Amino acid sequence: MAAADFWLSDELLSALVPIAVYWVYAGIYTAIEPWCVNYRLHSKKEEDELNLVSRATVVKGVLLQQFLQVVAVLLLFQVTGGDGDGASAVQQPSSYIDIARRFVIAMVVMDTYHYFFHRFVLHNKYLYKHIHSQHHRLVVPYPFGAIYSHVIEAFLADTVSSSLALLISGMSARTSIFFFSFATIKNVDDHCGVLLPGNPFHIFFQNTTVYHGIHHELHGTKYNFSQPFFNIWDRIFGTHMPYSIEKKAEGGFQVRLTKDQKED
Repeated sequence: MAAADFWLSDELLSALVPIAVYWVYAGIYTAIEPWCVNYRLHSKKEEDELNLVSRATVVKGVLLQQFLQVVAVLLLFQVTGGDGDGASAVQQPSSYIDIARRFVIAMVVMDTYHYFFHRFVLHNKYLYKHIHSQHHRLVVPYPFGAIYSHVIEAFLADTVSSSLALLISGMSARTSIFFFSFATIKNVDDHCGVLLPGNPFHIFFQNTTVYHGIHHELHGTKYNFSQPFFNIWDRIFGTHMPYSIEKKAEGGFQVRLTKDQKED
């Protein structure tokens, strides 16, 4: 492949565009933060007191993971036979219905893998202590900290789940640009900690900012494992934590759990 063809290839765009989308979308939430006091799930004071890692450390950790993800995606396309012109070894979808079908398959694959992997690394004390606990240093998540985690978990959770979603759904490199960008936006939104009115993710999905936010809190770590789209696996296996949302007098929202927690 010529150098010019490589830099314009769907395979490279599939790796780079979701990263650009990640920082643009997270940057929007960060920029409007001063005007979101009345829509936050946690106050700025709680964010400063509860989080065990600085914003700078989170940014550096995310950039490292994204670099490794780019390498992994490009290697995946090399293995699957991508030729750089948008017609990889996986067949190009022939209609919007076919694209939608592949999107749904990829979403189910990603959700299924994430649920069981997420639940396993949290219940395994060794893996939680040495790997998964890094992500939970963000009790009050930052939007740009959506994929902040140990590099081993970043590979086993994000890279592997994305690769499986791509291969099992059979989507092309070009289609994957849109799918992974959409998944990235959803993941950032789940970690934004803000309930803006009219947010379509809170209208069309039950797995929302609040739903995943409960999992990040100390009393909710053994619930709401599902991510990033649906919560069907939590409901099937009894790890779904229902909740109610109340408006606080001083501004923002208070999330209250509506069922007793089980002691392990």
